[in-house]
Amino acid sequence: MTARKTGRSRGRGEGSIYPYRTKFAAYVWVTTPDGKRERKYVYGQTREETMAEWLKLHQAAVKGPVAVRTPALRDYLAYWLAEVVKPNLKPKTAETYAMHVRLYIEPGLGTKALDKLTVRDVRQWLNLLASQCQCCAQGKDAERPAKLQRCCAVGQCCQQLLSTRTVADVRATLRSALNTAIADDELITRNVAAGIKLPRQRKRPLKPWTVEEARRFLVSAREDRDPLYAAFVLILVLGLRRGEVLGLKWSMVNLDDAEIDVYRNLQRIDGELIDGETKTPGSDATMPLPPICVTALRWQLEARDRARASKSDSWIDSGYVITTSHGTPMEPRNFYRAFQKRRIKAGLPQIPVHGTRHTCGTLLAALDVHPRVAMQILRHSKIEITMGIYTHIPSELTRKALRKLGDQLDGLDDLAG
Repeated sequence: MTARKTGRSRGRGEGSIYPYRTKFAAYVWVTTPDGKRERKYVYGQTREETMAEWLKLHQAAVKGPVAVRTPALRDYLAYWLAEVVKPNLKPKTAETYAMHVRLYIEPGLGTKALDKLTVRDVRQWLNLLASQCQCCAQGKDAERPAKLQRCCAVGQCCQQLLSTRTVADVRATLRSALNTAIADDELITRNVAAGIKLPRQRKRPLKPWTVEEARRFLVSAREDRDPLYAAFVLILVLGLRRGEVLGLKWSMVNLDDAEIDVYRNLQRIDGELIDGETKTPGSDATMPLPPICVTALRWQLEARDRARASKSDSWIDSGYVITTSHGTPMEPRNFYRAFQKRRIKAGLPQIPVHGTRHTCGTLLAALDVHPRVAMQILRHSKIEITMGIYTHIPSELTRKALRKLGDQLDGLDDLAG
């Protein structure tokens, strides 16, 4: 009788703490996010541990609503992607978040209850993510036909590790989801992904093409009558992004006044070609066209008319400036391949398509264009981004060469023939 009394007795102020199976349990009456009054339980191996959890719960109940039942992280992430991310963020951002969840977060943490996720859980998961071969983890090699398997599936790990930047981006996705669980859904009170330190990424500065390299690239495309010559001129001289040049329509081009309106962006997202808005509101602009751009676009217009006349039965008038040979919108991936093929033929160092924007910024800087003006031309949201590009001028010799940009590139107009 004495032992029974000792097991069920509670100290002053301890509330509803009692033995439960092989441990202890406690509950607090809380107000749920939907306004109901319900009991919420906590558990611990000892009375003291349970008391500490009870106090935390009690304090949370005093501050505001407390969720009684919380979903597993993977279930909450599915809701977050469908109801928060997809309706409110740009399609490309939503696709990236969904990819992070599918490939990294759900396999590593998905079974954890949302309110049971700890800083230690997240830290250990991030450490594993940074050191684990993703080819092995995702079974990429195992999915190939047996005769094509070459690394993880045949015991020769290829060490396909995530970059520091990717690990940071994945953590940012989880942090964003947990912030929503706190602020909007009131399911948890603390973001366990917020304070974890990650290795700082050491960026290697992108070396843009010089004026002579840019000129060589355009000369190569023009002499070969490359159907993407106009696109190459626009990305190099105006700094258009790939999606912006592919999303440009003839209705946005005014050759008489030598200007274009930039406000559309063509991307392939979740298997579908999407014609959407540009990256940011600041990316929208009416831009003047230098003579070389006008010449290239007139040449493109003539080429379109010839193709439409010769392929009247199969031609599709999509309205885009840059198209396939049948008039349909060009796949962003195919544009990337064509750009790299042209780069190799011109014998130039490798840069991504987006790297042409750095080349454009460098050209503007070397031509002594004021940073604020360059910021408008490149449509950066922050002057710091523009100034970062302005640090890429390697020498005074390069500056002198780039000041001749207008004469050198305008000389290409003679090739229009």
